[in-house]
Amino acid sequence: MTKEPILKINDLSLYYAKKKALNEISMDVYPNEITALIGPSGCGKSTLLRSINRMNDLIPIVSITGEVIYKEKNIYSSKVDTVDLRKEIGMVFQQPNPFPFSIYENVVYGLRLKGVKDKAVLDEVVENSLKAANIWDEVKDILHSSALGLSGGQQQRVCIARVLAVNPEIILMDEPTSALDPISAGRVEETMLELRKDYTILIVTHSMQQASRISDRTAFMLNGDLIEYANTKKIFLNPDKKETEDYIAGRFG
Repeated sequence: MTKEPILKINDLSLYYAKKKALNEISMDVYPNEITALIGPSGCGKSTLLRSINRMNDLIPIVSITGEVIYKEKNIYSSKVDTVDLRKEIGMVFQQPNPFPFSIYENVVYGLRLKGVKDKAVLDEVVENSLKAANIWDEVKDILHSSALGLSGGQQQRVCIARVLAVNPEIILMDEPTSALDPISAGRVEETMLELRKDYTILIVTHSMQQASRISDRTAFMLNGDLIEYANTKKIFLNPDKKETEDYIAGRFG
């Protein structure tokens, strides 16, 4: 039985003023999978990732053609509320970016914005989100301490918990381990593999080892083009395109 995609990207092009950064990208993203976007710096990976929850809207010179279909609607329709969209399609950034509040207040931030005040509800969400982000045991006794006092790897997992607290469907991760040491990166990878049971994850990564370890599908991008997109094993062991093979073999990039 073939799965229905949770997200369909159709002929998506993006321009920074007149410079074209994405060229007619089309790809389907499937639920409860980790999809990795790989390619050399400047190939459009992060730009594509940010197009999936309209983060590029924050850049005045950006214009977009094509569509991203989520729940049978084009997210670029004028009827789509970007605040709601970004709750359903959450984002974890390259540098951990906890707010200068307690760990607890970081996690409940999105719920407080929605007006949730019930302490029992907030307590439960904090515990469940931190458990899902694989960090509860490390922070359960210091929930009211500043999140800024945590290590980088712990901060990144608190940021993941903050995204989970508003109950998204899709989590976008822009090189979430590149600023971390190998042990912390490994913990974040373990967290992602656990989260895949309940969420769909798209990750931009510079690490081919990471893509091959944790992703179900891999998209290889070059100069704003999607060169090849397939099952991760196929991309790494038997790619169709010479450019993919050259990149994976380390001949450029």
